[in-house]
Amino acid sequence: MVRLGQRGLTDAVVKELEQALDDHELVKIRLASAGREERREMIATLCERTGAESVQQLGATATLFRRNTERPRLTLPD
Repeated sequence: MVRLGQRGLTDAVVKELEQALDDHELVKIRLASAGREERREMIATLCERTGAESVQQLGATATLFRRNTERPRLTLPD
């Protein structure tokens, strides 16, 4: 799980998320206490910067997915 704190979307957070996506493909992100619209914008920005897709958002927690083409971990149905 990656947590976004008070500093928000720093380069360090994006780098940590990149590594987590490479290692696990499916990653939960816990967003700092922000408004609904601000959380959506943060998720969209993270997806844009990492090439991931948002697959779920429940409150302040979002789940992102990005396929690791060299070492796929998850099997997806056709």
